[in-house]
Amino acid sequence: MELLGLFVTASVPVLKVLLLTGLGSYLALDSVNILGKDAIKYLNIIVFYVFSPALVGSSLANTITYDSMVKLWFMPVNVLITFIIGSLLGWVVILFTRPPPHLRGLILGCCAAGNLGNLPLIIVPALCKEKGSPFGDPDVCYTYGMAYVSLSMALGSVYLWTYVYNIVRVSSRSIKEIPIIDKSSRESSSSETGGGSLEEPLLLPSPELAGPPGDVADENALPKTIHDDESSAKVGISESSGIKQRLAKLFKELNLNALLPPSTIGATIGFMIGVVPQIRKSLIGSGAPLRVIQDSAILLGDGAIPALTLIIGGNLLRGLRGPGMQKSLVVGIVVARYVVLPLTGILVVKGAVHFGLVPPEPLYQFVLLLQFVLPPAMNIGTITQLFGAGEKECSVIMLWTYALASISLTFWCTYFMWLVT
Repeated sequence: MELLGLFVTASVPVLKVLLLTGLGSYLALDSVNILGKDAIKYLNIIVFYVFSPALVGSSLANTITYDSMVKLWFMPVNVLITFIIGSLLGWVVILFTRPPPHLRGLILGCCAAGNLGNLPLIIVPALCKEKGSPFGDPDVCYTYGMAYVSLSMALGSVYLWTYVYNIVRVSSRSIKEIPIIDKSSRESSSSETGGGSLEEPLLLPSPELAGPPGDVADENALPKTIHDDESSAKVGISESSGIKQRLAKLFKELNLNALLPPSTIGATIGFMIGVVPQIRKSLIGSGAPLRVIQDSAILLGDGAIPALTLIIGGNLLRGLRGPGMQKSLVVGIVVARYVVLPLTGILVVKGAVHFGLVPPEPLYQFVLLLQFVLPPAMNIGTITQLFGAGEKECSVIMLWTYALASISLTFWCTYFMWLVT
């Protein structure tokens, strides 16, 4: 009977998500056209730049202190483990299904990155408010639960835009660099040259190794004599400029702007407010002189959850209109994220509790376990659109994984609550 009660408690948040997601899909229909493509785009921008940072920052500022930071040190490690194990499972899916090359980055991203922001922000507060919740007082559960999932959201954003972003970038680059030779054009070129063999250099000089545009050397010209001092000076200048070019290219490829998304900035500000006592006393609490700033941030953050859920519903509607794709890919991703990864998460979290790395707090352990069972992150669609690598297939994968997430989340949330209490 206790397990049945936990199942009912776990079902309510998932049903709330389904209702709001269904509403978002309905509003995105062409006949309704309230949440059309442009509306989703602009609403997503508002959530990304305003609602999410306000929610993350206000939640962390409310609950984070120096002592709590010591307790939460394992969460960044736990999130990183989910990404590493998920990417390994993605390679297994690729080996068994043998997808087209342009889908490999998408598969790795879907298996590695879970929705660490949107869904925990909905599920954990809803569980805290349920009467059958095993996490104690609803207000205390809500306060600390929001701090846990806000930190999870910030960490997930950082790992997504560093780890998954570069996986998809490297995958799409390797595809675009494969030379494609058209047989008809080759034959026409051969006929134009008198039927002889067409020979082209396999390696072209790199722009970094080539000289300046105006410095063209004649092969038949005599070599110039240059003094050693001038030669060494020129070599030093060319080496320093080459290093600068390489560093600039590296920073550009790493996309440092993506490493600090607004939610991460909000998390940093929230940490600073919570940890520094002088700032905390001036902003947090009923007697704080600047409490209006914190109250305004909380008011903005409250709009993040419904807006995010409506966006998910609108984006999933695209999957119904998406192209057909290999069924084994969807099955492989579903098995990796909803079967193998949660089982691995139980071993990781329970092992950490056994060795004293994680405190025996049920809500904290539940959030750590929840990070292993979430569907793929919605921002993977944004990343695939940036590089043009499987953006159409991404909508189909998202449709099926999120449709099956209602069953998976209900089952695993029930089992996780029973496991930690």
